[in-house]
Amino acid sequence: MASEQSTAPGGDRLSAGRVGKAHGLDGSFHVTRPRPGVLKNGIPLFVNGRETKARRFAGTADKPILAVDGVFSRNDVEALRGQDLWVGREHVPALGPDEWWAEDLEGCEVFDGDVTVGTVRNLLVLPSCEVLEVTRAAGGADLLVPLVRDAVRTVDVDARRIEIDLEFLGEGGSDAA
Repeated sequence: MASEQSTAPGGDRLSAGRVGKAHGLDGSFHVTRPRPGVLKNGIPLFVNGRETKARRFAGTADKPILAVDGVFSRNDVEALRGQDLWVGREHVPALGPDEWWAEDLEGCEVFDGDVTVGTVRNLLVLPSCEVLEVTRAAGGADLLVPLVRDAVRTVDVDARRIEIDLEFLGEGGSDAA
């Protein structure tokens, strides 16, 4: 599964992180909320509505430091601080079976058989596993669905449909929503 990220401005891009505080004087900056394995030297990026390219990648996958074309000073970084860094899907690593980007799950309708449960609002990363935060169709408290085989029967991103097992989640069977 992919970690929680912001929703992309277009379906062809994924968030790679956010511009954080400046690092040094050359326009380098810390990346907050980085998506592991995506950022690297030379990768085309979109930030603040314009295309740029990573000219320097340093640090670690968990705490990357990045410099991009067109950003050459601490003042330039401060002007972009908090902005999302977007990368084209063609530049991200391929996912394995039963793996999805958080952006692709957000907005999917959730069902238990014929019972409409709600809509995925967010993907949360918890210490033990990733969890779908589902806004219930009938109102009430959100439902947290762990992304484990016993709780999630199927995920069809193209159909925007996720099948879950409410009985496994302690909801009393498929007739309870």
